Amino acid sequence: MLFRETISTAFRALKSNRLRTALTMLGVVIGVAAVVAMLALGEGARVNVEGRIRSLGSNLLTVRPGTQRRGPVHSRIDSLTLDDVEALTSVPGIAAVAPESMTSVQVKYLAANMSCTIIGTTPAYLDIRAFELSRGATFSTRDLQGRKRVAIIGSSVASTLFHQLSPLGERIQIQGVSHRVIGVLKEKGDMGWFKPDEQILVPITTYQSVLSGAVYINSISIKVELEDAMDTVQGDVERLLRGRHRIAAGAEDDFNVQSQTEMLDTMNQVTNTFTALLGGVAAVSLLVGGIGIMNIMLVSVRERTREIGIRMAVGARRRDILLQFLIEAVVVSLVGGVAGIFFGYLVATLLSHFSGWDTVIPVYAIVLAVVTSVSIGVVFGVWPARQAATLDPVEALRYE
Repeated sequence: MLFRETISTAFRALKSNRLRTALTMLGVVIGVAAVVAMLALGEGARVNVEGRIRSLGSNLLTVRPGTQRRGPVHSRIDSLTLDDVEALTSVPGIAAVAPESMTSVQVKYLAANMSCTIIGTTPAYLDIRAFELSRGATFSTRDLQGRKRVAIIGSSVASTLFHQLSPLGERIQIQGVSHRVIGVLKEKGDMGWFKPDEQILVPITTYQSVLSGAVYINSISIKVELEDAMDTVQGDVERLLRGRHRIAAGAEDDFNVQSQTEMLDTMNQVTNTFTALLGGVAAVSLLVGGIGIMNIMLVSVRERTREIGIRMAVGARRRDILLQFLIEAVVVSLVGGVAGIFFGYLVATLLSHFSGWDTVIPVYAIVLAVVTSVSIGVVFGVWPARQAATLDPVEALRYE
């Protein structure tokens, strides 16, 4: 038999049992659709997290206090000061430096109140963290030097405390201390672990002297001029701080410096694990679909034993019979895979629309689905095809 005739025979056999063929495809369709939808969820989560981290500032280094262990307890080492911030401004390659000290408190305006994150910092914080003002102004040097009780509020704070009123010039109570609102930040959106629209910025000097009384700061944010220079600047920052803190050679740092790249890598590892887990769970349904193909093909071989005997009697070779049944299995799985990609895309779109989850269907998911579908047809079709090809022609002709 010619190869083209073998393919034609395989297609005729599938068309003659359309309901069985459709039901056999169903397992592959469900499996591929589940894999595509789950990979779309995982990729969407990765893109979303990466976007949120990048929206907090580009080319970012963060310096935080180190920790020390006393028995089973790990405690933070208060080691960072405003003098460290001032010294870091002289490091080559650094575009901006800002201190950060924060706490969560209840903020009041007349009868309204809400829980907010209070951040003591400098005007450079807005540039480093990619915040913009929707109205008003930022701190001035005079505000910092004079420890003025002024505040820049997030968009959610403005809408919750002031509703439709303009907050500029109004006074809010932070820990019972009156602060005048001088600016409102543009809406940033929820970052999951951090809600920038619910923050209030005050001068770091005011925060230390009026709100907390603390000399040390929680962290230092650094914006690097060039992304290619991140590693070099990070090394310079570490050397400068070790020298300022008089840390002996070989001793552990009393601070740690983390780059935005390291944070992205960590989050990508988490989301990749999450995606692999979802894809693995969904792949189980593909295995079930493959077993379904093998089962139906074995039944088909049994039902068509006499037909196989007749074809062998008129000259069909064993490899022709093997190829015919193998093509049937591959066609069923391939068509089911294509349909599964469509339904997977549909499910991902519906999830994104109705649940608000971000979904992104990567190209590799489509390629993987097609390759997997063909592989399932080959792997689970070989045995039934071989069973058909090894039938004895005489016995097959006698089969009832």
